[in-house]
Amino acid sequence: MDSKRPLNLPWLFKMAWRDSRRNRSRLFLFISSIILGIAALVAIYSFGDNLAEDIDDQAATLLGADLVVSSNKKPSDKIVPLLDSIGNDRSKEQSFASMVLFPTAGGTRLVQIRALEGNYPYYGEIETDPAAAGKTFRQGRDALVDKTLMLQFNTKVGDSIKVGELSFEIAGVLNKAPGQTGLSSSIAPIVYIPFRYLQETGLMQRGSRVNYKYFYRIGNATEVEKTLKKISGKLEKEGLDYDTIASQKKDTGRSFEDLTQFLSLVGFIALLLGCIGVASSIHIYIREKINSIAVLRCLGLKGWEAFLIYLIQIAGIGLIGGIIGAAIGTLVQQLLPLVLKDILPVAISSNISWAAIGQGILLGLVISVLFGLLPLISIRKISPLNTLRVVHEGASKINDPLKWLVYALVLLFIVAFGYFQLDGIKQALIFTAGVIVSFLVLTGIASLLVWMVRRFFPTSGSYLLRQGLANLFRPNNQTLILIVTIGLGTAFISNLFLVQDILIKRVSLSASGNQPNMVLFDIQPEQKQEVARVTQANRLPIIQQVPIITVRIEEINGKTAAEVKKDSSSKISPKAFGSELRVTFRDTLTAAERISEGKWRGNTAKDGTIYVSLEEQYANRIRVNVGDTLTFNVQGALVPTIVGSFREVDWNRIQTNFRVLFPKGVLEDAPQFHVLITRVPDSKASVSFQQQLVQKFPNISVIDLTLVLSVLDEILTKIGFVIKFMAAFSIVTGIVVLIASVLISKYQRIQESVLLRTMGAKRRQILIITALEYFFLGALASFTGILLSILASWALAKFSFKTAFAPDLSPALVLFVAISMLTVIIGLFNIRGILNRPPLEVLRKDL
Repeated sequence: MDSKRPLNLPWLFKMAWRDSRRNRSRLFLFISSIILGIAALVAIYSFGDNLAEDIDDQAATLLGADLVVSSNKKPSDKIVPLLDSIGNDRSKEQSFASMVLFPTAGGTRLVQIRALEGNYPYYGEIETDPAAAGKTFRQGRDALVDKTLMLQFNTKVGDSIKVGELSFEIAGVLNKAPGQTGLSSSIAPIVYIPFRYLQETGLMQRGSRVNYKYFYRIGNATEVEKTLKKISGKLEKEGLDYDTIASQKKDTGRSFEDLTQFLSLVGFIALLLGCIGVASSIHIYIREKINSIAVLRCLGLKGWEAFLIYLIQIAGIGLIGGIIGAAIGTLVQQLLPLVLKDILPVAISSNISWAAIGQGILLGLVISVLFGLLPLISIRKISPLNTLRVVHEGASKINDPLKWLVYALVLLFIVAFGYFQLDGIKQALIFTAGVIVSFLVLTGIASLLVWMVRRFFPTSGSYLLRQGLANLFRPNNQTLILIVTIGLGTAFISNLFLVQDILIKRVSLSASGNQPNMVLFDIQPEQKQEVARVTQANRLPIIQQVPIITVRIEEINGKTAAEVKKDSSSKISPKAFGSELRVTFRDTLTAAERISEGKWRGNTAKDGTIYVSLEEQYANRIRVNVGDTLTFNVQGALVPTIVGSFREVDWNRIQTNFRVLFPKGVLEDAPQFHVLITRVPDSKASVSFQQQLVQKFPNISVIDLTLVLSVLDEILTKIGFVIKFMAAFSIVTGIVVLIASVLISKYQRIQESVLLRTMGAKRRQILIITALEYFFLGALASFTGILLSILASWALAKFSFKTAFAPDLSPALVLFVAISMLTVIIGLFNIRGILNRPPLEVLRKDL
């Protein structure tokens, strides 16, 4: 034998082709488990490519202007001249939440009022029906009303709407505003009014929470950049934010990059499930080829040549699987824009992404080769003596360095994929560790269950039951692979149902029992007593009534925001200075608060020292410790304080909770508004009470938590559908792997079934034994996955959501029954041919 004979690649390809002729359907079945995973990733990659292009194309219409300057406080007098000098064309908008009244329907609703002046938007348009209303409403006392409100209150164009103390004629139905999504219109429907009528509404009162925006048309990107260089420093000094088309592209792309990354990881989980199926299936396939390979070795074939013959087979079928998966993914991508349209601010195109298709095909080839190498590598060790031996020597050796190299390559592949999806090695390693732990846990549970069946195997009872149980741990059993693949897929989809149930119940607690379900805010001090009287007149309880003051942090430990930014060694977070805080004052803690560090002082100290209490998570974010000094800007007055304590706050309770709490004797005379919390017994009482409030106090806004719950349910349903749409690839892949694994087990179970028939077993007995075996397999797999999902959702409820864990297990039960029955059906489908033919014919054909 010539040991130095060069590899004859054409001959190897010819041998691979000839050997595959009797096994092509089985080879395709092996690789079918990765097709859906590739399809999911190609669909997501195509969606991401189109999303990036569409954001680039539509960024100007999202922003509506070349430059937008915004603030949640009124700009100072010294910056106004600068704001009035920017650009060639200027518009401005003031927006705030307020109640509106629909006189025709007699209904009220909390909406977002936008008072607009100028020709904004300069790019795109405010989409209305009729189309001209988007421009003409500014000419008279007219309004544009969101279409969801028009439908809710059965209102039509020409009817009126009352905003504060003024009535406006509805000039048009608002279909879409710049940057608005379907979900945002459900949460905060928009009503546009002309800016010049804003003061006459009577809604602009002391303490009103107003957002200010200034829109500018400047010119090309170079002119915008030049303008920003001149004014950015002054804007930042005054605490004003600004956006350009370029920053809008970047921010929007970054926001939805997170979405595509998440969906990519979901698709990758489906692909990993398929990878396990590939490795297991090829392992069984190679075991059946041992005798054929040994014969070839006797004829002078090298071990590496035998290895390459089957590697060519697997690579070829993997390439075909990648092409099929890429084609399916391209079709699925046509549906994703429809599924996600309500949460996207841009219209998504459905163009074919050849880059995504190329990635999918390459991924199919790499996956099939990489995960096929684990069983294929042992072919090198098959000896010509295997023609005389039953045991496959060398296949189970664990000291083969090439096997460890393949394991390392698999881990490297997972880490690399995670790195490119998550843009960070730390996140990639965490993701890889999570995948490994999940598989190890499932493998451990599967092994434990098999051990328990073997250890506590019944010695008496029905022979058919014992035969079905014994198949779970006999040689060539499929228990481990099925529990790992189907268990992980079941765990994933079950966990989605459980987490959604937790979120709904977490908020639904507010509408149960004696919990408050209505919040009144923006109550002026002079209205406090009268609002309380109206509430009591409607036989509604005043559960809580507290003052709220708007403040800003001016200094921390004597350092201002500018000084903290300059000092690179400072541990203080610059974000502490960036936003307004809503605070209150009182001398006692509520039932939702507990001091976690320091000491609570409810009154100002005798020496005048003011000790404030910070919510502990907020304190950690801004990096402040007990004993640090904070100087607050309270409507222009500087108030020095000391951090006296940290509080642990139960944010799940429907009541006013605050990040910063002042003692009594400090803020009583500061500009403030009040919040009142009550509970209404039913929707009829809610409507009546809100109508009275809007008529008497048009500036007061009301949050009806029953409406919030319905909107939240709608949002969670839409988001949940998006996630489940992609998660379906995981569960379907798991089912495909189940089908493939069970069908593969057909070749392992033929001998046993034929022997049973030869020994006189009846058709009914074999059916019962098979049904029991596959029922146990399906039940163990789905039970393991559901158990993991319950543990995972419990951990999320306790440590992330911090809420009680009382899951609705009905979806999990449906999954358990469905997976178990599907396994039985496929298993019985396997043996239909064996039962309908004589044993000798089956042995001649299949063995």
